[in-house]
Amino acid sequence: MDDQRAKVRTELEGLRLRQAELEAQLEAMEGRAPAWPPVGYYMSYHVLAGMIMGIFGAAMSLMFNVIGAAMVGKHPLEIIRVYLTFPLGETALNVDDSSTLAIGCFLYIAMGMVVGAALHVVLSKWFAHATIRMRFMVTTSGVLGFWIVNYYVVLSWLQPLLFGGNWILSMIPWWVAGATHLVFGWTMLVLEPWGRFERSWGRGA
Repeated sequence: MDDQRAKVRTELEGLRLRQAELEAQLEAMEGRAPAWPPVGYYMSYHVLAGMIMGIFGAAMSLMFNVIGAAMVGKHPLEIIRVYLTFPLGETALNVDDSSTLAIGCFLYIAMGMVVGAALHVVLSKWFAHATIRMRFMVTTSGVLGFWIVNYYVVLSWLQPLLFGGNWILSMIPWWVAGATHLVFGWTMLVLEPWGRFERSWGRGA
């Protein structure tokens, strides 16, 4: 019953989006000013909202690593050191300069913003009315897929080619890398409903 209800809602949302697209085309033909609130899917808003939520997702995953590193007696920002081997090579493993580590944290969060924007667009555009189980599956498979492609398809050959070593793949255990991405994705999933654009905002209701 829940799946059937979600299917009907998805079909209804598709019809509304199509109506909004036709209305936008008609307004463009007639030379009228764009409607507010915007008709159809508000892409720029959801990209920005996803980037903001990506900051929180990245911060949570980084905190997960900081706590884990402290528990096993490693440098709190060990994962940042390892990630910095991509631009800096092996010398990054001994970096203790606060400004360099701060730049590494910024790059980590910036990547979270990019991935967060993409994930939020997928969830808010195609799975807005899906069940929580379906959105959980989409989020989990999405972040794990990103990890597998990024680590084992791209970095596995690109880092050795450019810097002569494969530190990210060899120094970050697979379960740590997987858990880090899951913490990011599940944080995004919790925050995702608050990032959707409500048309009532533009009507003062």
